[in-house]
Amino acid sequence: MSIDGICLHALTYELNQKLSESHIKKIAQPEKEELILTASKERETFRLLISSLASLPVIYLTSENKTSPMTAPNFCMILRKYLNSGKITSVKQVGLERVLDFEIEHLNELGDPAKKHLYVEIMGKHSNIILCDEENTILDSIKHVNAFVSSVREVLPNRPYFVPAQKDHMDAFSVTKEDFYNILLKKPLPMKKMILSSLIGFGPVMAEELCYRANIDSDVSVLSLSDWQKDKLYEEFCNLINDMTNHSYTPTVILKNNKLFEVYPFALTHYKELENKTFSSMSEALEFFYATKNLKNNMEQRSYDLRKQIQTILDRNRKKLLIQEKQLKDTLSMDKYKLYGELLTANAYQISSGIKKVSLLNYYDNTNVEIPLDETLSAMENANKYYTKYNKLKRTKEALDTYMEETKKAISHLEMILSSLSTAESEEDLTQIRQELFEYGFTKKRPATKKGQHKKSAPLHFVTSDGYHIYVGKNNYQNEEVTFKIATGNDWWFHSKTIPGSHVIVKANNEELPDHIFELAASLAGYYSTGRDQDKIEIDYTQKKHLKKVAGAAPGYVIYHTNYSIIVSPEKRDVTLC
Repeated sequence: MSIDGICLHALTYELNQKLSESHIKKIAQPEKEELILTASKERETFRLLISSLASLPVIYLTSENKTSPMTAPNFCMILRKYLNSGKITSVKQVGLERVLDFEIEHLNELGDPAKKHLYVEIMGKHSNIILCDEENTILDSIKHVNAFVSSVREVLPNRPYFVPAQKDHMDAFSVTKEDFYNILLKKPLPMKKMILSSLIGFGPVMAEELCYRANIDSDVSVLSLSDWQKDKLYEEFCNLINDMTNHSYTPTVILKNNKLFEVYPFALTHYKELENKTFSSMSEALEFFYATKNLKNNMEQRSYDLRKQIQTILDRNRKKLLIQEKQLKDTLSMDKYKLYGELLTANAYQISSGIKKVSLLNYYDNTNVEIPLDETLSAMENANKYYTKYNKLKRTKEALDTYMEETKKAISHLEMILSSLSTAESEEDLTQIRQELFEYGFTKKRPATKKGQHKKSAPLHFVTSDGYHIYVGKNNYQNEEVTFKIATGNDWWFHSKTIPGSHVIVKANNEELPDHIFELAASLAGYYSTGRDQDKIEIDYTQKKHLKKVAGAAPGYVIYHTNYSIIVSPEKRDVTLC
């Protein structure tokens, strides 16, 4: 889901209400393309998160703070130079474009009043944060865009700032009834495409919603509409504009199969069958929707090199296993060579020299076997040649059995490590994964372990509404911890069947668990596994006393012979993170 102009219109009203006349107290850049502005007004403090990340651009007020780097990036330093202690006089939206304009008053180097504009563009891969002076000349931006990247507009210091015009698009607030009937409803396009290509600020969600409210198929041609349908469409369009003008918003997050699906400032009737969760403000809705996505996105970026490294090692081991399997297949002929040697030895006295093959009776099954011979060798020399081949293949098979077992264990271990990347939530989690790769010989580079540089990463700890404590390991070391240090004999252990995933422990307190706790814990085990995106997943569960650790095995590796199984939907629900 991407934020459209209508979403920003609702957010602009909220930001203007709260931030107008506030003073900027702190500017931080915790991520490469993310800012947090802290402002205060009438003894109330606000934090504004602005992200220009191409895959997840967003802006909202938040109560959360983030750790900033020791050395502030250049763009952050420039913002501090001009905007620290500045007053936000207004927050405006540029038309219905996905652009916000923060007008900020401050004192310049001479102590004279000055004005700056901080433009926030929420435009997918073109998202940016741009600082301009009063004449809209760019001072700097969080992303520089030169002529080689964009032929439409350069975003560089000393260049003029402007918002590129959308050809043939109209501002929804300025559309008259005549415009609607004589321009929009005259276009030979499907309904949804006509709205998207004609009205600024309308995204696919509201285009679909407007058609649904008017009881019109979004794929039907505009030219095929009846007069009644045209009137109904215009009526719903006017209702929407009135709601936006009067700021009658109902910020809503829509969930599909318990997963975040859409966020919008209005209730979406074409999704009325799905779960709808309403919020008191647009910022709350956006934070609820994007905070988890943003965390996951940031971790994916941070772990990209590590994931690539693990995948390379994993692919190398899989390729090695294929070669070993091919070599093992070649050893299947060793018993044939042994038989040839035995038969040639037993019948050497009757085999003539100088022949290329001989047919001999196989005394194991009374069938004749044709044996190729080297005509330059005697029967016994041919027999010894076959025995030599047999012994060589036998030694190869014995070695391959050991090597293949080691390769399979390495692959299984690496798959578990790779799966733990998807549950990593902090740099400390990534450090533990790097440490495991080093300790088990997958890499030669020891991770940084300077005192105080990384705090120890702990397993996830949840509590259910009825007071049961659940622990989830985010990597193999934590799986080891929750299973063999946190869990006791009668506690219950859950794990996805046959696929990599986290160990989930439910503290039973020597009591019998309610049925819904088994289902909830199994759902968590599915959610924190590589099968998270499946509709259903099979989970094994047993008491901790039935688990055994294999000596020399990877951390978190256990075996068990007594267990139950349950099929659940992988999801995180009805638990509170401690």
